[in-house]
Amino acid sequence: MSKVTGYVQRKTMLYKTGVEYGDYTMNFVLGCSHGCLFPCYAFLQKKRFGQIKDYEDWRSPRLVLNTLELLDKEIPRLKGKIVSVQLCFTTDPFMYGYQEIADMAIASIKKLNAAGIKCTVLTKGILPISLAELSDENEYGITLISLDEEYRKKMEPGAAPYKDRLEALKALHNAGCKTWISMEPYPTPNMAEQDLQELLEAVSFVDRIIFGRTNYNKTASSYEEHKDFYNKCAAKVIFFCEEHGIQYHIKEKTITEG
Repeated sequence: MSKVTGYVQRKTMLYKTGVEYGDYTMNFVLGCSHGCLFPCYAFLQKKRFGQIKDYEDWRSPRLVLNTLELLDKEIPRLKGKIVSVQLCFTTDPFMYGYQEIADMAIASIKKLNAAGIKCTVLTKGILPISLAELSDENEYGITLISLDEEYRKKMEPGAAPYKDRLEALKALHNAGCKTWISMEPYPTPNMAEQDLQELLEAVSFVDRIIFGRTNYNKTASSYEEHKDFYNKCAAKVIFFCEEHGIQYHIKEKTITEG
């Protein structure tokens, strides 16, 4: 197991996401050891605002030490406004190999659930089976854009192997939990040659799939047929989900005209 490299204090924790499919969120870690190279929007944002120095600094996660105290203050004030809280948008709540971060995630979810607030989780780490003991309303998801482990090592070097994160999600599904997949940023063929149908079949047990294109990446945008490619991929995701009774959401600007 790895250890966080330090601790920070914050003045607030819960906030509105402003994202199309989100409600409230919380980010109780600064940085992420997964080091994704798509590039990572959260990294670009934190670097732009001077909260981290560089890529290596970003990969040295620091835990927000007063997370639970902030939740104790904010939950009573906000719970009437919150539909759900997502963990997390600018970091990973079950960062691969960091037990201290996972423990804080579980403690936070328990506090929110105790106030009647549903939690939605998204990770590139390993979801612990103990989550099945928490609220039935919670939703647990993983990011999965490929089944090719070599591509994962190249683009998500510090994240959990695809097979391991998928098996952990399947275990929660088998335990009766609501599960979902984020297929974003899905690679263009010049980034990774793969069969989308094979990936969809591998996740056919989930309750919801979110699909989105690769952004901020010159390799993807240089693919001449990228608009047509994503239109066809989105159509395939929609057809598959409707055929299997799976909820779906296609991210904005993934489908284009012309």
